[in-house]
Amino acid sequence: MQIRLFNTLTRSIDEFSPADGSNIVRMYSCGPTVYDAAHIGNMRAFLLADLVQRVMRTVGGYGVRWVMNITDVDDKTIAGSALGSSRWLAAMGKQSDDAIENLARFTSHYTKLFVEDLTAFGISSDHFYDQPRATAFISQMYDVIWEIQQAGYAYERDGSVYFDVTSYARDHQYGRLFTIDRENFQEGVRIDADEYDRESVSDFVLWKAQKPGEPAWELQWTDEAGMRHLPGRPGWHLECSAMSRSLLGPLPFDIHTGGVDLRFPHHEDELAQCCAAHYGSDDRATAFTEQSMVWVHNEFLEVEGKKMSKSLNNFFTLRDLAQQGIDPLDVRMAMLGAHYRSVYNFTMDGVRATAAARRRVQDYVWDLIDRAQTSDVRETSADELTVLAPVARALADDLHTPKALAELYTAIGNAPAEKMDASQARQMLVELYTINQVFNVWNFTARKSIDVPQQVRDLAESRWQARAQKNWAESDRLRDELANIGWSVKDGKDGYELKPLEQ
Repeated sequence: MQIRLFNTLTRSIDEFSPADGSNIVRMYSCGPTVYDAAHIGNMRAFLLADLVQRVMRTVGGYGVRWVMNITDVDDKTIAGSALGSSRWLAAMGKQSDDAIENLARFTSHYTKLFVEDLTAFGISSDHFYDQPRATAFISQMYDVIWEIQQAGYAYERDGSVYFDVTSYARDHQYGRLFTIDRENFQEGVRIDADEYDRESVSDFVLWKAQKPGEPAWELQWTDEAGMRHLPGRPGWHLECSAMSRSLLGPLPFDIHTGGVDLRFPHHEDELAQCCAAHYGSDDRATAFTEQSMVWVHNEFLEVEGKKMSKSLNNFFTLRDLAQQGIDPLDVRMAMLGAHYRSVYNFTMDGVRATAAARRRVQDYVWDLIDRAQTSDVRETSADELTVLAPVARALADDLHTPKALAELYTAIGNAPAEKMDASQARQMLVELYTINQVFNVWNFTARKSIDVPQQVRDLAESRWQARAQKNWAESDRLRDELANIGWSVKDGKDGYELKPLEQ
């Protein structure tokens, strides 16, 4: 099935095909900076990446080589791992005098939390080709800096190395992912911070000189002043350029994902570095990468209509929500209920409504399993879907998950499980199982047997007798009594079914 994606680079929805003509999609996603637990705004970006690669596999029929990096050295991780830092966890024990060791221990702790969050959020580690840590690719970063220098776009000042935006912009377009105000650009102004304002169009750091107490590696730098060793660490933008090139090859690979806030400066500077290192001053680079590469960005997340902020007490991680009894898979499905290019407004009521909708579909899956008398089903090709073909077509059309869910609910409503024979139920199971390879929020194992207390059985039987006698008031009263003690009852032609409300 042909997939179409909105490409931030071209500002249009384009038909997708791998740049090298193969059946393998090479995809890079900006991962977490591991200095704290990821919040739900971060998780929306990781969900977008997971959605893209799942649609590519299930709907497009592609293999996917998916890389998501771990930023384990930057301003925030260094501050968090510094001696005496308030961010250092007491549970991690006594700090070392070795700044690199402290950084590794600090970031390993938060990397572990991140991997656990991904699993709870329905993102499978089996789908990653690699999850590289920046500190494992320092030598590759040296190589990229050297190539940028050879192209004439890098210079050294006070032990730091900077990317010369002015020189680069003479040969290539700068501002392809985000419109840049070039009139206010101040030539020669340099920025050392990893993150900075969108208005700060200036030379950015490739290699940041060491400050006292910071972890450091040594870059060998040679210019007209001779060869020197510059102790320091890589800039954030450089890290992603080096890791993506090392694991997926030079631009253009196929897809790069991230939040809309990363368009500038992070992704714009990634693009500039990659073009500078690989193509030098060759002006064909801009046209080549623009024709061949797709940049996919998700919009922001709000909470109850406001920007998420600790000061507003509306800042949540998945772990915060889990402590309030909210299933991370309900959060996943709620986010998928909004198109990735629209602002998603997270509300507690919205997640609870989504949880109820997810349970209804789950009950339908279990009813199908009962009818089919098997849960042993396998994924089929999206092109072979019949009843749920509209769901796959919506997913192929720029990942339109709200439309896909609407089509799914309509299809289920038009195909009640109780009216199916075993063969029909099995076919519907296969189609739902296939679609769930994208959504990944439903369970296709058989329904667990339920131990119904005798008190509940007695109430349900009394209610059934009341219905038989058309005593509707008594039937409703007994239904409410069952609900009060945590049970629902579903009536059928020949009997009823009891389920615990929390299931």
